[in-house]
Amino acid sequence: QVQLVGSGGGAVQAGGSLRLSCTVSSGYYSTNVVAWFRQAPGKEREGVAAIGTLYENAFYSDSVNGRFTISLDSAKWTVYLQMNALEPEDTAMYYCAAAYLHEYLAGVWFQPRRYLVWDQGAQVTVSS
Repeated sequence: QVQLVGSGGGAVQAGGSLRLSCTVSSGYYSTNVVAWFRQAPGKEREGVAAIGTLYENAFYSDSVNGRFTISLDSAKWTVYLQMNALEPEDTAMYYCAAAYLHEYLAGVWFQPRRYLVWDQGAQVTVSS
């Protein structure tokens, strides 16, 4: 069974940076995609970045493309989300999720219902 341990988050001013991490602590071979989602109060959960664990191919949402970078340390089974040039609109709870997906499509990888395993979430707050 896949288990995720997330860390990171915090509060920064606009333009600042933060890094989130997510470690797959078990069930590695049941996972081929790790994604970051975020959810702001009153809004739906949205995918922001996802990475394939075999070829390290990645997708980004339009809202974070060019500012966020997702990466994988395969030796540690840890996925990182480096968030730069943060904006107040990035304020949300960020969740790491893992799944085994057969489709190589951003539209699939960013569907929350495709993921059965989630971490506890980390709050990111960006002030103007």
